[in-house]
Amino acid sequence: MSDNQSTPAVATQEPASVQQRDILDQLMKPEVQESLTVLVDNLPKLAEIVTLLTNSYDVAKSLATDKVLINDFGGGLGEMVKPIVDKTKTVAQAAIEAGDQAANENTSVGLFGLLRMLKDPNVQRTLRFTQAFLDNLGEKQKNQN
Repeated sequence: MSDNQSTPAVATQEPASVQQRDILDQLMKPEVQESLTVLVDNLPKLAEIVTLLTNSYDVAKSLATDKVLINDFGGGLGEMVKPIVDKTKTVAQAAIEAGDQAANENTSVGLFGLLRMLKDPNVQRTLRFTQAFLDNLGEKQKNQN
């Protein structure tokens, strides 16, 4: 048993002594000694930081692997986005129906028909929106130049 222990030590003794000399040469450099002093002085802070990072990692890992939390988050996000999706679907459906209706009608709109349409509250709201949109777009383009 002692033969097995001494054989590896003899075989690795030469490289180990070379490594030890390299390490000692490095430790003799003043900048390395100064860095080691700073590290030793700050070990309590470093230990605290490592502990905080480890705790943060553990929390992040547990959150990332928690199926219930992921499902709840996905459900909450879905509930938040649902009204936007519903509104978009409503607007898209209205646009498609209006396009179909306009394509099926072949009557022309005359001057008096246009004046009558201008009294419609929906047309007025759309015209106000269009005017405000174009005003804002013009301001933004003016500010970019």
